Amino acid sequence: MSLESILIILIFGAIVGWLAGVIVKGYGFGLIGNIAVGIIGSLIGTWLFGYTGLSIGNGTINSIVGALIGAIILIFALRIVKSV
Repeated sequence: MSLESILIILIFGAIVGWLAGVIVKGYGFGLIGNIAVGIIGSLIGTWLFGYTGLSIGNGTINSIVGALIGAIILIFALRIVKSV
């Protein structure tokens, strides 16, 4: 993996984590937290869409929507675990 690829993953993760935090409202994780939420959410979204066979658009749009949905699911799961 090149340095450029790693930087793209980190930036993409930060943006998706931030967007998920804005949508869910009230969850600011900071830069490192947003990157982690975005990357883990992307893994969850990719698995979920692959498992169900769903596809939303092509290429980048599919990746962004899948990662965002996965990040939102992750934040909701964190909210449930934190409240228990």
